[in-house]
Amino acid sequence: MQHPNIVEFEVYGPYALFSDPLMRVGGEKNSYQVPTYEALKGVLSSVYWKPTIIWYIDEVRIMNRIQTEVKSIRPIKYNGGNDLAYYTYMKDCRYQVRAHFEWNLNRPELAGDRNENKHHEIAKKMIRRGGRRDVFLGTRECQAYVEPCVFGEGESYYDDLPQLSFGVMYHGMTYADEAYSEETAGKMTVNLWRPVMERGIIKFVRPENCPMHKPIKDMRMKVFGDGNFSGLCEYGEVT
Repeated sequence: MQHPNIVEFEVYGPYALFSDPLMRVGGEKNSYQVPTYEALKGVLSSVYWKPTIIWYIDEVRIMNRIQTEVKSIRPIKYNGGNDLAYYTYMKDCRYQVRAHFEWNLNRPELAGDRNENKHHEIAKKMIRRGGRRDVFLGTRECQAYVEPCVFGEGESYYDDLPQLSFGVMYHGMTYADEAYSEETAGKMTVNLWRPVMERGIIKFVRPENCPMHKPIKDMRMKVFGDGNFSGLCEYGEVT
């Protein structure tokens, strides 16, 4: 990569549910206090994504006070009918995010689409337009909005808080097409870490630098080619 290819944006919404997998016993869902790496990567992928690139979330700034709200939900049961469950949502959420993309070296067949300027300019344009697809914070019922920002501008509720640790948290999922080592090649892998917020900012480690990894199952990469990938032709360029 010849350029840093950094994007900065703000995502906000009335509710968020960054579900803790360990807190789903009996159908209940309990949100983490801060967004996970995977949730923010999902937001950015909804704004703009191509299999040629991999988004890396560098840091997030928590702008509003961390607060929760419990709601009674009637989810559909597998064997029919409804059940009663309590979901704990984050309320009045607003986050500033800084991220960048790198080439997906697991896909050499897409080397012809590695145009830094094209992908960077389209990503910034999609942020200005609010994204290509619907944006949500954690789960689809938590609809959100995206707009450009300058990371660090404005006042955060936690500007004066030196440090706050959140213990062991789910970082994200590494799929086969984004494998970073021989151990993760051809597998779905869960990454765990211990985030620390300093004056409202959490700096994310890369997936390969997480202290804990757990392979879940074998997984095959989806193949992209002339039949299902428009590549350079999408924006009027010639292959």
